[in-house]
Amino acid sequence: MDVRLVAVQLDALDPAVPAAFWAGLLGRTTVVEPAGTLLPGDGTQVGLRFVPGGEAKVAQNPVHLHLTSTSIADQEATVARALGLGGHAVDVGQRPEEGHVVLGDPEDNELCVIEPGNAFLDGCGFLGEVTCRGTRDVGVFWSEALGWPLVWDRDGETAIQSPDGGTKVSWGGEPVDPDAPPARQRLELAAATDDLGPTVDRLVALGATRVDDPAGPDPSVAVTLADPDGHPFHLRRDRPGAGDGGS
Repeated sequence: MDVRLVAVQLDALDPAVPAAFWAGLLGRTTVVEPAGTLLPGDGTQVGLRFVPGGEAKVAQNPVHLHLTSTSIADQEATVARALGLGGHAVDVGQRPEEGHVVLGDPEDNELCVIEPGNAFLDGCGFLGEVTCRGTRDVGVFWSEALGWPLVWDRDGETAIQSPDGGTKVSWGGEPVDPDAPPARQRLELAAATDDLGPTVDRLVALGATRVDDPAGPDPSVAVTLADPDGHPFHLRRDRPGAGDGGS
């Protein structure tokens, strides 16, 4: 495909703080770039990027991450490591009988440490899932945009995964409320081209829309678009040596 998924971008009051937390939790290095602090992924694990954002978190995020476990002891060790790195327990209404553990990172971004034996995340790696609020149309859009097959399509919920396996990206529920605070998280794509125009045209034909950003970077280098639910994402020209986030 002409684009690849590089990272999930997360706004941060101090990018260094959540970047250090996630680097310690995932066992990754941090790379400070003009576009923000990147925790590179690889061919099967999505990257994370932390960028300066002036708004503190005021509501539950429409995007959060799921980490997998190989055993109860492994789950407990991940939770303990997260707490030791500055994370904290979060109550989002989970029931006591549910096996996953909900935490927040130092800037209150939610994450779940999933119990062992979860068949849906079997073989997905430690960062098993990026789960997003969104309609079926969005899952179909991203499947076509990235060339990743739909590995789940049932009751309005969808998930896609690289043909090489690894982290799944899923959607479910209602679209993000247009009156909600500005999105603090977005997907970051890179296109291996010197001209973003044809890639932008293809994504628009699939259902994306251009988002005007007068304060944004040179549109020949990077552009902001929105998916069919109106959630923004970034597309930039690929840079040699940039950290991979997926296939």
